[in-house]
Formats: sequence, C-alpha cells, structure tokens
Amino acid sequence: MRSRRGFLCLIAGFFFLLVANCGHNNPVTAPNGPGNNQDIVTTQEGSVTVESYCGGRDSVPASPIQDLATLTKGNTDFAFDLYKKLSNADTGNTFFSPYSISLAFAMTWAGARTQTESQIASVLHFSLGQSQLHPAFDALDLGLKARAQKDSFDLNVVNQLWGEKTYHFLPDYLKVVSVNYGASMRLLDFINNPDPSRLTINAWVGDQTNARIQDLIPPGAITPATTLVLTNAIYFNAQWADTFQKQNSQDQTFYQGNDSVTALFMHKEGTYQYASNSEFSALGMPYKGGEISMLFILPEPGEMSAVESGLSSDFLTGLAGTLQEKVVDVAIPKFKFSTSSTSLRAILISLGMPAPFSDTADFSGIDGTRYLHIQDAIHKAFVAVDERGTEAAAATAITIVGTSVMAPPPITFIANRPFIFLIRDNVTGSVLFIGKLVDPVLEG
Repeated sequence: MRSRRGFLCLIAGFFFLLVANCGHNNPVTAPNGPGNNQDIVTTQEGSVTVESYCGGRDSVPASPIQDLATLTKGNTDFAFDLYKKLSNADTGNTFFSPYSISLAFAMTWAGARTQTESQIASVLHFSLGQSQLHPAFDALDLGLKARAQKDSFDLNVVNQLWGEKTYHFLPDYLKVVSVNYGASMRLLDFINNPDPSRLTINAWVGDQTNARIQDLIPPGAITPATTLVLTNAIYFNAQWADTFQKQNSQDQTFYQGNDSVTALFMHKEGTYQYASNSEFSALGMPYKGGEISMLFILPEPGEMSAVESGLSSDFLTGLAGTLQEKVVDVAIPKFKFSTSSTSLRAILISLGMPAPFSDTADFSGIDGTRYLHIQDAIHKAFVAVDERGTEAAAATAITIVGTSVMAPPPITFIANRPFIFLIRDNVTGSVLFIGKLVDPVLEG
C-alpha cells in the first residue's frame, strides 16, 4: 500500500463533502437482545439466500449536525492514524480509503460488546454511542450520494454481509446493518465451499467498483471456520472543474530524495484554493460541481516527516481555513496505481484493539454468544489521476470466525494396579467371562 500523496488526496476529497443537511427520524439502536424473527425476510437471488430487515434502509435518519461533525472528526483522526502506520511501513506509494474501512468496522462494532466494543471505538475514534453513530453514518452516506447525483460525478458506496448459511444471526443485528448501512445478509456455504464462497464475494466487489478492485480476499482467507464476512466497496469517478489540456502535458523530472525519475506532468494556470508556509504548500483543486476537491499538500524539501507527524483532523480544519483563491501555475504528474490486498490486522492491534482479534472477543451482539472473533481485515485500493479527473476505488473485507472453544482435558484411565475385567454380550448384557488381573504375566 503505497502513496502518501494519493491518501491525502482522498482524505481531502471527503473533507470537503462531509457536512450533510439531513432530515430526522427515530434512530435505530444497536442490538441488545433477542429480536423478532418476523422482522427478517428471506428472499432468493439466484442460488443465494438473502436475509434482510423488512423495513429496509432509513432514508431520513435522525442525526443532528453536531453528530455528523463528531463522526467526521473521528473518521479523519483514524484516517491519519492509519496513514502514519502505512506510510512508515513502506517507502513507496500509499493509498487507501479510510471511509471504507471505517464503514466496515462500524457494521462490526454494532455487534461488539464489553472490552471489544471499547477497543474498536478507541482505535476507530467512534466517540458517539451506538444509538448515535449508526444513524450518523447513514446520514453521511446518503448526503454523499445526494451530492453525487446533483454534481454528476460517480460515487458508489455499498455494504454487504456474507454469512455461513447454517449459522444463526440475531435479527436485531441484521436490522441495525440494514437500516443504517443498507446491508443485507447473503448466506453462503463456507463450511463445504470456502473457496467458491471467496470467489463469489470477490466477484461482487469487482462489480461494485467497476472492476477496479479484483481478488480482494486472497486464497486461504476464507476457511470452513469462517462465519461472517463484512464488506464495503467504494467507487469514485469525477471530472476536474477545469480540465487539463493533453497537449500541455510534458515530461519533467520528479525528485525522490537523492534520486530522480522522469514523469509526465500536466500543466495549467487557473484560480485555485492555495496556502503556503515554511513547511509546505497546499492546493485545492475542485471537481465538476465545485463541492468536491482534491487537496495537494507539498512539503518543502526535508519537511515530509514533520508534516506527516502533524497530520490530524485539527490540522486539516486549520489548513482549510487558510486556503485562499489565488492564480496558480500548476504542474502535477499523472499517476495511476493499485495496491495489493493488505492485512490491517497487525496495524490495528498495534493501535490498541487486540481483543477483537482474540479468543476473548465479545461479538455477542451479532449472534448472542461469545464464540466469534475477527480473523482479519483486508483492504485494497486503486487510483488514477489524469488530465480529465480522478478515478478511485477501494474495498474492505472483515472476516469473522468462530472462536475455538477449549476442549475439556481427556479423561485418563491408567490400569497400573489390580483390576477386574469382563467379557459380555452387549445385546443381552450376559457376562460371558469375568476375571481379575493382579499380576500382568505373559505366559508362553
């Protein structure tokens, strides 16, 4: 997973579109106990059985503006926490969708309890309670989609659950993810067909991301022990408000510390949001419609580490307040790359959430037991920036397996002293022979 600049671009894009003016309705709280099975309807999509809440998604979630602001700040702080871990892990490009990861974990968090719930909330910066966070995500997501329709850019954000067909999931949990995330439960045969199930999930991800994310879940990641897979897919495609002319693009040197490479740079002079200081320069470039932008942060030579260390939601808010319209001669390299499927397990544990990945996990809000834990969280992303605009896609899969229940120690029977023995007919109970061994002799 690579590209520092790519990540900041995506974050910036979301930063400029995160305030939604939403209607109000009664919030749906997280599951707390047994639900009414009559609320869950079962349908068939081809050969796949689908379970979903009969009421469908809440299209007018009751989420006040302050909850959206709190959610946005938390999501951004998590984004930068994860960015710092990923950018330190590799010197190459970094790119991922923190929004996709946060959505997938929000659906998982809906079923978390006790220490598992608190650790996920701490790492993901979920500072709202269960009854507030899920409607806030719903409002945020619906607001993004409404802006996409208005401004004529492509934005597809989709959630889907995949469950073992023989397993029982709490109706209240299915209701929460359906009402707030539009996610149904598709039942697969993980026990007998783990790899075909993996291919089914990967095909769905490919369909939702315009084929930009392929093979999200690698071979071996789905096993007969898999109980639940939570997926999010996001696809974005937008044209610059003022596109670059291809004839103005030309090769230039791109410096990489002590080395350099030749890259194809796009050129344009225009009026953009701009700010600069002794550590970096920043440029906000809008997409068509004006509500979505890509924010470039260009550190001065030798200042990359200092800028990265200061990244936070407060930093981004402060930077946005300093941007002013200026006439700027812009030169930006074209780029296009994808990341490999990356496990976030070790990083998330290091950030402070070991419990969800261990046998001590408590996801009793999902199934009413404490037998489930997260096996892995897998993420993959794609980005392309050219003269026309930007195409980006990402997907997240959280695999949940049944916790290994400690088997009782075997009963021991050590016949190391005199004992009685019988030969009997099991049908009638008749004793055919009886004896006692005091001396285990071996006669010739």
